[in-house]
Amino acid sequence: MAAKKYKMVDRKVSDLIPYVNNSRVHDEEQIIQICSSIKEFGFTNPVLIDEENGIIAGHGRLMAAKKLNLKTVPCIVLAGLSEAQKKAYVIADNSIALNSSWNMDVLSREVEALQAEDFDLNLLGFKDDFMVSLFDDPAPEPEQKPNGEEYTEIFNILVECDNEAHQQEVYDELTQKGLKCRVQSL
Repeated sequence: MAAKKYKMVDRKVSDLIPYVNNSRVHDEEQIIQICSSIKEFGFTNPVLIDEENGIIAGHGRLMAAKKLNLKTVPCIVLAGLSEAQKKAYVIADNSIALNSSWNMDVLSREVEALQAEDFDLNLLGFKDDFMVSLFDDPAPEPEQKPNGEEYTEIFNILVECDNEAHQQEVYDELTQKGLKCRVQSL
């Protein structure tokens, strides 16, 4: 598919229509984090909408805009998408971001540098226990096999969830803490 040029527009918050079947959940704590980010950095991530002002991506940003009493927000109109493409993008926009992880060494150095500048680390969006884990002592050096190779141990935990939404919540929490996770349904 050829790259499309999309139009950036400002839309009234009151004119935007959330997708009724949005499966992503935004709790109050996250909305407050988004509000803090908008206050600090501005509204730098536009809401993605269709031609009828239906939200495709940016439901949390819209909730934060309402909480901040913003009258308008920047939007990108994704014109020409089929209904199936819209539904798929609503999910893909959130799920693709879950497929990454953190380089914990680099992240801890960056956070330490921000801390040295007295930057408000709460604006980074991490939970307190994750922030504490960034400054824990590094893991001991791995044992060596007789032939010089390192032992590689993998420890797994199986967590049973009540439903898919609970599974997503647990997955999000663990990956935000920097843990490598795989989703499995039995």
